[in-house]
Amino acid sequence: MKIATILPYKENYTISKAQAAAIWVSDFFKFSKYKNQTFIYGNTNTNDYLTKNYVNIKINNLGAKFTSTTKEYCNNFIKKTKKKNFDIIEIHNRPEVFNLLKPNFNSKFVLYFHNDPLSMYGSKSSKERLKLLINLDKIVFISKWVQDRFFIDLDKKLSDKTEVIYHSIHKIKKKEKKENRITFVGKLNTSKGYDIYKDAIVRILNEFNDWKAFSIGDEDRKRPIISHVNHRELGFLKHKKVLDFLSKSEIAVVPSRWEEPFGRTALESSSRACATIISNRGGLPETTDHCLILKKLDSDELYKQIKLLIKDDKLRKKLQIGGFNNIKHLIKNNTILIDKLRESLVQNFSLNYLRNKLRIINIYNTGQKNFHRLYNISLGKKFTNGFIRNGHDVLEISDRDFIRQSRNLFQIKNSDKFQEYLVNTFKNYNPDLIFFGHTQNIKKDTINELKNLNKGIILSQWNEDPIMKSLSYSKQNLANISHYSDIVDHNFITTDPSILKKQIKTTNNFHFFFVPVDKNIECFDVSKKQPIKDLFYAMSHGVNRATLKKGKSDSRIHFLNSLIKKLENIDYDFYGFQNKEPIWGNDFYQALNNSKMGLNLSRGLPTKYYTSNRIASLMGNGLLTFVDKKTQLNDMFSKNEVVMYTSINDLTEKINFYKRNDHLRKKIASAGRKKYFKLFNELNIAKYVLDKSLGKNSKLY
Repeated sequence: MKIATILPYKENYTISKAQAAAIWVSDFFKFSKYKNQTFIYGNTNTNDYLTKNYVNIKINNLGAKFTSTTKEYCNNFIKKTKKKNFDIIEIHNRPEVFNLLKPNFNSKFVLYFHNDPLSMYGSKSSKERLKLLINLDKIVFISKWVQDRFFIDLDKKLSDKTEVIYHSIHKIKKKEKKENRITFVGKLNTSKGYDIYKDAIVRILNEFNDWKAFSIGDEDRKRPIISHVNHRELGFLKHKKVLDFLSKSEIAVVPSRWEEPFGRTALESSSRACATIISNRGGLPETTDHCLILKKLDSDELYKQIKLLIKDDKLRKKLQIGGFNNIKHLIKNNTILIDKLRESLVQNFSLNYLRNKLRIINIYNTGQKNFHRLYNISLGKKFTNGFIRNGHDVLEISDRDFIRQSRNLFQIKNSDKFQEYLVNTFKNYNPDLIFFGHTQNIKKDTINELKNLNKGIILSQWNEDPIMKSLSYSKQNLANISHYSDIVDHNFITTDPSILKKQIKTTNNFHFFFVPVDKNIECFDVSKKQPIKDLFYAMSHGVNRATLKKGKSDSRIHFLNSLIKKLENIDYDFYGFQNKEPIWGNDFYQALNNSKMGLNLSRGLPTKYYTSNRIASLMGNGLLTFVDKKTQLNDMFSKNEVVMYTSINDLTEKINFYKRNDHLRKKIASAGRKKYFKLFNELNIAKYVLDKSLGKNSKLY
C-alpha cells in the first residue's frame, strides 16, 4: 500500500519551525505500520526535515499576486508523482488541493481538517462541503468541534464517511521535578488571549515573587508586551524544547479567544504534568479531562484561577497527576486508528488475501438462451467448478443473458444497465478477482470504475479460440483479445503466446492454458468398452449456432473428404459434415460413447499447443485420440498416451492399425485419459490461473 501525504504548501516541515499540522503528520508517521510506503510532500526552504521520507515540492511563484500558488503546487506534485500509482493520497487542510488533484489520480483520497472548514476555500458553503462528502473516500477531523462545524446545514446522517482523530502525544515514563513556573505557549497575540495573560500574570508576579512566568512563541504584528522582572519571552522554540520546558513547569495557561480547532498546547501541557488552565473555546475542552476551564474569559478570572493553583497545593497536584497518568490522546493508539482507516479503503490488503480464500466474479456466457446445450464444452463452467473445489467463492454472471433479458421495446441492447449491474454487484460482493472470457460487454470505463473502487482488484481474461495467421476468423478473435489485453492484468489463451509476438505489441501478460477436464463432465471411459463405431468427429459452424450454414466450407471439410476416401472398412461417425447436423449436450455424449477413437482436428493450420476444446471430451472420456504432430502436444503427451500423425496418409495408416489392434487402442486411450486428468483437471487449471493472476510462479505441467 503506497501512501502520499500532502501538507499545505505554507506548512513548515522542519525540526526548527514545525507547527501543528507538521507535528501531527510526523508523529503518526513514525508509528505507522506503513511508514516505509508513505511519502510526505510539502514546500520547505531549509533541509532539517522532521522525517527522512519527506519530498520537497518547489514553487517558483510563491506569493505571486497574479498566479495561483496552490495550482502551481498541485501541478508540480502531479508531475513528480504521476507514475507512482499511490493507493491513497492524504491531503491536510486544503479542500482546494483535493479538487485539483482528483481528476489526475485513480487513488483513494482522504482529507484532514485541522481548522474550521467554514473558513477554507473549497468548504465554506454547504454545497461545497456536500460535494466533498460525495467525492472523497474519507474525511478526518482533529476534533468533534471541527466535525460539527463541517456539518452545519448538512444532514449528520452523512457522517459515516468521516472520523475524528485527535492530535496526540507520547507518555513519558516519569514526572520531572517541577519549578515555580507559569508558562504560556502560542502566538503572542490577542486571538490567543495573550493580552489576558499579560494583565493576569503581572498581578500574579507582583503578589508571588517566588514564581516566574514565561512566554514561548512569537508574533510579527503589533502585540502586547509584558514588562516584569520575573517574566521572560523565550521566542519560538523547537517542539522538543517546548515539551521539556513544560515538563518542568507547574502551571500552563491557554486562555484563547479564538475558537481553537483543538488546542495542542493544552494536550501537551496536561501530558507533561502541568496544572493546565484553558478557555472554553472550540475544541479546547476535548484536549484533557484534567484541567481548569475559565468561566469568564477575562484577566480577572484568569488571575483568580492561577492564584488558586499556586495556593492550593492539593488541587494543583491532583490536576498534574491526573493529566500525567490519564493522557486522553496517545500517538500509538491513534496511529492504529489511522492505519485501520487506510486499510478500510484498500480492503483486499487486509481481508481476503490474508485468509487465502478469494472472492471471484466469473463472467461468461452460461448459455441460457441455448438451454445449456453447451454445458459439456463450457470452459467458464469448468473454471467455476475448479475455483470452488480449490476453496474459493464464486459469483457467476452471464453477461449475454443479462443484456438479452433486460431488453424491452424501447431498448434494443441494454448495455448501460449491465454496467450498472456489474458495478453495484462489485460493491456488494467486493471480489478479489474478476475473471471473464469471450465478452465485449464490459466497457473500459466500467473497468476503470471498478479499479477506482478497489485498487487491489485483479482482472484476468481468457480466450479459447484460434489465433493462427492462416485463419481469417483469427483476425476478429485477435481484435477481441486485444480490446482488453492492455487494461487487464493477465490474459490466458489456448495457444502458445510466442505465436502472438508479431501480432500483438506486448505479450508480457499472456499465459498459455490447456483445456481442462472435469470429473463431473468428462465422466465416461470408453477405453473400457467395446463401442460399435470406429472413429468419432464433431464440428460445427459456431457453438452458438445449432445447425449448419448452407454452402459453408473450410479446411476441415476438405481434410475429412480426403480422409474418408482413404479409409477402408472404417465405420466413422462424423457430425457437422456431409449435411449431417452438429450434435450437442446429451446427444453429443451418446454419439461419443459409441466410438472407439476420436479425431482432434481444429480450424486453420496446426499451431503450437492450439487445439479445439473437444480434445477434453475425446481424451477425457477415454477415446483413443489422433492429433496433428505440428501442434507439438507431444511436449505434454507421449506416444503411449496419444497418437500423433504427420500427414493424412500417416493418419489413415494409424486409424487402420488401431482398429486391428484393439487391445493396444484401449491401453493408449486409458493412459492418455489418466495423464490428462493428472495434469489438466479443473482443480489444477483453476489453481494455475489463480497463481498467475496473483503474480506467483506457477507451472502448467
